[in-house]
Amino acid sequence: MTRLRYLLAFGVSSFAFGLAAQAQDTPPAPAAQGRPAALADFDTYVDAARKQFDVPGIAVAIVKDGRVVMEMGSGVRRLGEPAKVDAHTQFAIASNTKAFTAASLAILSDEKKLDMNDRVIDRLPWFQMSDPYVTREMRLRDLLAHRSGLSLGAGDLLYWPATTYSTEEVVQRLRHVPLTNSFRAEYAYDNILFAVAGLVIQQVSGMPYAQFVHDRIFAPLGMTESRIDAPDHIGPDDDVATGHAKFNFTDLKPVDPMSWRNNEAAGGIYASVHDLAKWMTMQLAGGTYTDANGKEQRLFSVERQKEMWSLITPIRIAEPSVPELKATQPNFSGYGEGWFVSDYRGHKLVWHTGGWPGMVSRLTLVPDLHLGIVVLTNQESGAAFQAVTMRALDAYMDAPRTDWIAAYDAAVKKSQSNADDSMKKHEAARQKGAKPSLPLDGYAGTYRDPWYGDVVVEKQGGKLAMRFTRTAQLTGTLEPWQHDTFIAHWNDRSLNGDAFVNFALDPDGKVREIRMEPVSPLTDFSFDFQDLRLAPVKKDK
Repeated sequence: MTRLRYLLAFGVSSFAFGLAAQAQDTPPAPAAQGRPAALADFDTYVDAARKQFDVPGIAVAIVKDGRVVMEMGSGVRRLGEPAKVDAHTQFAIASNTKAFTAASLAILSDEKKLDMNDRVIDRLPWFQMSDPYVTREMRLRDLLAHRSGLSLGAGDLLYWPATTYSTEEVVQRLRHVPLTNSFRAEYAYDNILFAVAGLVIQQVSGMPYAQFVHDRIFAPLGMTESRIDAPDHIGPDDDVATGHAKFNFTDLKPVDPMSWRNNEAAGGIYASVHDLAKWMTMQLAGGTYTDANGKEQRLFSVERQKEMWSLITPIRIAEPSVPELKATQPNFSGYGEGWFVSDYRGHKLVWHTGGWPGMVSRLTLVPDLHLGIVVLTNQESGAAFQAVTMRALDAYMDAPRTDWIAAYDAAVKKSQSNADDSMKKHEAARQKGAKPSLPLDGYAGTYRDPWYGDVVVEKQGGKLAMRFTRTAQLTGTLEPWQHDTFIAHWNDRSLNGDAFVNFALDPDGKVREIRMEPVSPLTDFSFDFQDLRLAPVKKDK
């Protein structure tokens, strides 16, 4: 899921998981075995990164050559409370879930229950995109590769912030989500097609997505500290982190937990680094693991793993935002099946990030070094997990020591400065004192977008209010900006998603359409307000 704008700037069920572990824990290695001297002060470094980027808690695990080199926690699960983060603390891993979805399809492919070249409509006959050619030609592999022609984050408002739509309703509404590019032409990150992949897994396996992931991945690997839609099942004594966000981009506070029941396959997993160490060990072992009886088992084939780790969709390589990050610029970059693929210092990286309300993370594999690193955090700071990851990568690559905390701090400050400049430009273009051209009642009404549904604008206490009927968190006031443009200030200030709301009038002074766009460039791209085309709903006579 998403909160990925934070991540890209520096580079997101009801099924209870109560079965006993069926695989043995991988024993941690002594410090001398697999932990280079360059990481002797790593615990101190992680804590310094946590404090620099205002993160309440961080958990880290490193695996090397089939052994767990390190599992650690730093900080607290929730601000103002004493409970510490440790290796067993569960965090929302958000879009790191996508690799589990890809693995689920790989398992079914190995069992000859599907082929990744199958057309989606052969599995879900009712599936439909907004273009008939794309509908007909979309293959299962395309669902995982971000090359559908949808725009960045298209359709995310159907499930984030949390909505009342079911997964099936989300996918059915996909037929109205506009395509902005040619099919398979270029990369644009999406979440919605992973909802389709989840339904394919359910249709082929006969199990709900959450049950399949539990039975076929979590249980065999002994991942007893992993679950889907954890907020539905958290008990008072559970070791689960609370997410934190900077309300109004400034004040750090806890945010309410969220379950993603209508797109679990894109970002529904909560897990600990202890469990993710098992996941990384299996991945680096080519899909194999050791069961509780000491016998080697295979989760998926080497051939399927090669496909998941192969670059399908190229990603344009941009210049780093600040000179301090020049060394991170890859020679190649792209997306495979549920994984990003790039390079660093001559080594191929297979990795992903995750963004969730109040939590962001990164999991990185270096296949030729048999190295895996995962960093989970309970604050929306991509800089923190990047600084920690890069320090660990450098240690294992015998690279010169770099102050990655300072480098990512420079990137954060640059991003914030750019956002300030953007708002100054809006202010400069604003006509001071310009009033709405209609009385407030003239803007009130119900407006409908073809893919999202209904949004209500109503007068309350002398002001206008806006309410997305399927999204409880998207309720707020409309502040006049100039002429027929307002700013929607959402009541939930953790969202940092305020938006310009422009009412277009017809020649008779009636509202013809509402268009929206985020106010701040720091707003997460999952607020895809710009794709809405809200037209007045005619009242019944």
